Amino acid sequence: MKQKGVKVSIIGAGYVGSTTAYALMIGGIASEIVIVDINKDKADGEVMDLSHGASFVQPVDIIAGGYSDTENSDVVIITAGAAQKEGETRLDLVNKNIKIFKTMIPEIVKYSPNSILLVVSNPVDILSYITYKISGFPKERVIGSGTVLDTSRFKHLLGEHFNIDVRNVHTYIMGEHGDSEIATWSLTNIAGVPIDDYCNFYCNKCTGDFKYRFAEDVKNAAYEIIKKKGATYYAVALAVKRIVEAIIRDENSILTVSTLLEGEYGMDDVYLGVPSIVGIDGIREIIQVPLSDEEKKELIVSGDRLKDTLRQGEF
Repeated sequence: MKQKGVKVSIIGAGYVGSTTAYALMIGGIASEIVIVDINKDKADGEVMDLSHGASFVQPVDIIAGGYSDTENSDVVIITAGAAQKEGETRLDLVNKNIKIFKTMIPEIVKYSPNSILLVVSNPVDILSYITYKISGFPKERVIGSGTVLDTSRFKHLLGEHFNIDVRNVHTYIMGEHGDSEIATWSLTNIAGVPIDDYCNFYCNKCTGDFKYRFAEDVKNAAYEIIKKKGATYYAVALAVKRIVEAIIRDENSILTVSTLLEGEYGMDDVYLGVPSIVGIDGIREIIQVPLSDEEKKELIVSGDRLKDTLRQGEF
């Protein structure tokens, strides 16, 4: 397993980029972290702040630099781009960020042609597809953060409702990281007990529009956080750390990252968050989980929505 001499570069020193650097530093995942931002002073300041805690964590070199400093990165995390504003959907960001990516991706590829690209900027599924097309990388090495965070949000809500450790809640949010994502209730279980059975036997609080409300709460979580504090960054940084961990440690973990579908789930030529095996080479394989007929339809709607947006975009 590749655990020593790991170099991770982060493009973007905003809320998500800097918090991701902190999460990686705390996790002891990388031996070198490079932060690149168009605002060099911002990157310098973040690096200074992080470096002052070096004596409290495993050895790691953290530097602020340009694209040339990212050379030979194992993983390049892309968080740069226009930020989502209150009242703005992720899809509203498309054209703004496509322009940014057209100049940024070639620079990343120039210096780290063998890296894995992990896209976090929103709308993540569309920008992952754009990155795949611009980079020329094989699909396995261009990954979006997908619905890894959404799935964690879903598990948190269910764990809180049932007063159960979230690690014993098993489920997925799939599709777009955004308004058309779907909750896979047909697969949801607690310690192997299907959710409907668990509700009937152990809970008796799952009444009325329980499933609809929970799915909507997950879908709207980012909007609520942005409304209250201006941006989301802690949980997404932990989600990104989890993905990088799975890559660097060659875990072959199953995560709902955004990846290119080529016939899976009846869709083609679109990036969506689906359960995938993640390891040292990126995406090893997409897992086609047994969704209900309604969930399959909703997933296709989610994919079609993203493809429509791409067709309307300036790419």
